[in-house]
Amino acid sequence: MSKKRYRPNVAAIILSSDYPKDVRFFIAARTDFKDSWQFPQGGIDKGESPKEALLRELKEEIGTDEVEIIAEYPEWVSYDFPKTIARKMYPYDGQIQKYFLVRLKPGAKIDLDTKEPEFSRYKFVPYGELFDYVTFFKRPVYKKVLDFFKKEGYI
Repeated sequence: MSKKRYRPNVAAIILSSDYPKDVRFFIAARTDFKDSWQFPQGGIDKGESPKEALLRELKEEIGTDEVEIIAEYPEWVSYDFPKTIARKMYPYDGQIQKYFLVRLKPGAKIDLDTKEPEFSRYKFVPYGELFDYVTFFKRPVYKKVLDFFKKEGYI
């Protein structure tokens, strides 16, 4: 049996600049998969730290890296791609991710019209609505990470 290959990746759970007064989560709809909403994420380049990758990916995907890092999930979390996506992501079977909880700085401007747009639209939603949007195969990982941040008192 062959060993699964996971792509090293970072993910950003972005809270609105009104945090902690108002806790709303940034989610965005992908351009390549219809009705697929998620947190911003992306691969870690060779020689890059997870925090460096986080800021680069945010700039590339949402047009800003103006965030404050609130917390970091203490472990790497992995998930497998569904078969329909796995073909597109070859040679990887899934992703292993480092999650960061960040707050958008006041005045930061989100711009999805980036060099290679990954998202078509975005919104900030309360926790109670988050899983109504998030794509099915990411829900277990998101729940695990968000439960940790809730338990630690961040959200």
